[in-house]
Amino acid sequence: MDSATQRPNLNSFFIEDVAQYMSTQESTEAVLEQLNNEYRKFKYLEGRLVDQRENLKEKIPDIERTLNAVKHLQKQAETQKTNFELTNGLWIEAEIPKAEHVFLWLGANVMVEYSHEEAVTLLSNNLEQGIKSLEKAEDDLAYMKDQITVTEVNIARVYNWGVKQRRTGGAPKVEQ
Repeated sequence: MDSATQRPNLNSFFIEDVAQYMSTQESTEAVLEQLNNEYRKFKYLEGRLVDQRENLKEKIPDIERTLNAVKHLQKQAETQKTNFELTNGLWIEAEIPKAEHVFLWLGANVMVEYSHEEAVTLLSNNLEQGIKSLEKAEDDLAYMKDQITVTEVNIARVYNWGVKQRRTGGAPKVEQ
């Protein structure tokens, strides 16, 4: 990982002069294999970043709803009446007494009791971290897409250079 950006230290370089670059390489096949391996790594990382982004896009609204519910409970002065769905299409009137604490699911079948202030602080921090993580995932995804594009262009240019060399008799045949 690059310590400044916390990005994976994967950089694809653009091959400016294919002929000059290829003069320092073993063969067209070896370069194409290396570029294809790079491409597969980038595509794998892109998939992981997309999954991470989608996961965060699901979690952030849930955290916001929970935070709003806790804030609403915190403002509640007395017992509150509401309608509660007992079963599909069957509603019943219920009274919600003023509560000093709330229970939050932390995951892995763990529920913890918090005071309203502690719950608001925890949820606010989780929301802030979630938003930062989403922004970072989107930045990393854009970076990864750039690296994929550069690698695709390099593969095409090296392949075309190899075809041109084979036509003029200057390079060995590339196996597909």
